[in-house]
Amino acid sequence: MTRRGWLLFAALSVVWGTPYLFIKIAVEHLEPAYVVGTRVALAAVVLLPFAAARGQLRPLVPHWRWVAAFAAVEIAVPFGCLGFAETRISSGLTGLLVAAVPLMGALLAWALRLDDRLDGRRFAGLLVGLAGVVALVGIDVRGGDLLAVAAVLVTAFCYALGPVIVAARLADLPSLAVIAVSLGLNALWYAPFAWLTRPDDVAAVPPSAWWSIGYLGVVASALAFLLFFALVAEVGPARTTVITYLNPAVAIALGVVVLSEPVTAGIGVGFPLVLLGSWLATRRSTEVARPQSTSEL
Repeated sequence: MTRRGWLLFAALSVVWGTPYLFIKIAVEHLEPAYVVGTRVALAAVVLLPFAAARGQLRPLVPHWRWVAAFAAVEIAVPFGCLGFAETRISSGLTGLLVAAVPLMGALLAWALRLDDRLDGRRFAGLLVGLAGVVALVGIDVRGGDLLAVAAVLVTAFCYALGPVIVAARLADLPSLAVIAVSLGLNALWYAPFAWLTRPDDVAAVPPSAWWSIGYLGVVASALAFLLFFALVAEVGPARTTVITYLNPAVAIALGVVVLSEPVTAGIGVGFPLVLLGSWLATRRSTEVARPQSTSEL
């Protein structure tokens, strides 16, 4: 991996390890649909003017179906699922379950013939990672929280599929415009739900919730997606999903320090298994040259 690739990897690993904390803070006082709707609207307001000023919106028109598909897979479904899940389970556990992204990415790459064959080592990695997820769920999750776990696993699948769409259909388009339009579409999609779930008394919502939404919109969405596209262009979709090796550690640390969430037995057993399984499932025996990037931020 190049020096630029490592810098992008490190930055995105940290930035995308923080949303779980701020989602948890926000959904304690506001409805998940309202949090998502305001988050994506804020991010769209930040990015759309820049994309328009650069004349980058028109090239997207012939590819609108794939832009809409990316918007749904990478933003609409996972943002909604995460908001719902964090009303029921801790931010640290949510971050750990999202660490299943590389496992699902490896399966997708094999199923879509985007990567080399699913050999014994990779298959063993999938089994080890699955055992880690089972340990997390079996030890830490109560029966009433299983729907929240399912929502996070849906999120993990979407996050594995998003980079595939980018690499296969959107790599030659201006990434700033793609993410700005995707956020704008989500702002439109979520607007009715955000309106219906708006707080009755805005003044009663603590500043921490509003600051959390601001962070989620500007840093964890607008900035993070620019880093995301740059990383996909630099190292490819399969390696991009490996940011989830570090995201859970950031999520756990913030949950413990800021929210006083416990480090449970499930985390102690499941976290190492998920990381080991992800490493085995995505590690290549020989280095494969990355494709030339043609997209520009």
